[in-house]
Amino acid sequence: MSKPFSALTPGWLADLAGAWVFYSVLPAWPGLTPRFERIARFGPLIGLVLGGIQALFWGLTASWLPLGAQVALVLALGLVLTGGLHVDGAMDTADGLGAGPRALEAMADSRVGASGVQALALLLLLRVAALVCLATAAPLALLWAAFWGRVAPLLAMAWFPYLRDQGSAAFHRQHWRGLLPELAPALLALLLALLGWAWAGWPLPDGIGIVPALLVPLWFGRRLGGHSGDTYGACVEWVETLALLLSGLGLRLAG
Repeated sequence: MSKPFSALTPGWLADLAGAWVFYSVLPAWPGLTPRFERIARFGPLIGLVLGGIQALFWGLTASWLPLGAQVALVLALGLVLTGGLHVDGAMDTADGLGAGPRALEAMADSRVGASGVQALALLLLLRVAALVCLATAAPLALLWAAFWGRVAPLLAMAWFPYLRDQGSAAFHRQHWRGLLPELAPALLALLLALLGWAWAGWPLPDGIGIVPALLVPLWFGRRLGGHSGDTYGACVEWVETLALLLSGLGLRLAG
């Protein structure tokens, strides 16, 4: 008797399907049972998909929507595509940082505190400023900011311990194989993208997003003594925001 298709699915493809389901609200792949063991390694690839959808929306609306409306709708689209997964982590992390020695307790509290609200407002304001500065250059910046934002949690997992014994994101550490194996899909995607860009004769992305991707997980990890699922989400949000902002400011200064 032949095995069902799901039983023949290689582990990496099941993890990719799991990453698709976990990191987005996009429809699950038919006929494929997702697995959630090593999904973080595929986060940057999911980021390229989500950033690509936002970039496509920006391009399709550029000729008839005012810039302010484009910015607002692209930000709303980003929240919808992720189900607010990472924003929730960014707000909880801000509450934890504001609680001092009671950080983990504050982060576990389902209620949002003043620090969390301020963090969300700051993230949104900085992204608005970034996208207004980028204007016609926003699509490419959205694509790569989403990619670098999801590289950052991999660095956090590699550099710092997990803060909770039984946290909801503990499975990332349980199935961790080392930084290079976990980064391999992202590095392959980056190489293929750069080769494709060069072959097409397009200007290469500025790559400035790697700076916050390195510094943000380092800062959170040192402040809290480690990372949790909340701080992984905070890394995504802050790296995306800072990558967009740095790209926008760099474009204006260069012009």
